[in-house]
Amino acid sequence: MGSEVTRLVVVRGNSASGKSSVAAGIRDRFGRGLAVVGQDNLRRVVLRERDVPDGANIGLIDTVARYALDAGFHVVIEGILNAGRYGDMLAGLLGDHRGVSRCYYLDIPIEETLDRHSSKPDREYLAHVTERELRDWYRERDLLPEGVETVIGADSSLTDTVERIMRETGLEKAPTPPGTASHRFT
Repeated sequence: MGSEVTRLVVVRGNSASGKSSVAAGIRDRFGRGLAVVGQDNLRRVVLRERDVPDGANIGLIDTVARYALDAGFHVVIEGILNAGRYGDMLAGLLGDHRGVSRCYYLDIPIEETLDRHSSKPDREYLAHVTERELRDWYRERDLLPEGVETVIGADSSLTDTVERIMRETGLEKAPTPPGTASHRFT
């Protein structure tokens, strides 16, 4: 799946840990030719599904990532992606991908998570997702097995985290897939 030049990046962590911001930052730095496969978008928006064991979104994330890699795109998968529910799917992707694959876990303490969540501009979302839910969902160091993830702590800024991932995955020098413009806004 994919090719020797495609990159597969997985960014995991608790709610409000910065996963979506990191994925958006990577895309902004790289430009076209990089697919962001967001768990929340596929699960909540496309399927309108709750996060349940063996949910349909697990297969959809897998399918979208594989399709994008086979089409020559670099892929960033981002989401909470609970290790118990999503670990087998992620292991399959990592094992099948022919190019560079890297996993990152954003390790943000619960108090910092609550602070970050409260700063979100979407008031409707804040009313729907409360501190109680965040505490219920929080899983300390929900790491994938076999040490496949690089843990990034709260002391790493968004810019530093994006730059680190760009460098460590080789995305900063990776080729733009054929057929995609390298300009961000075209």
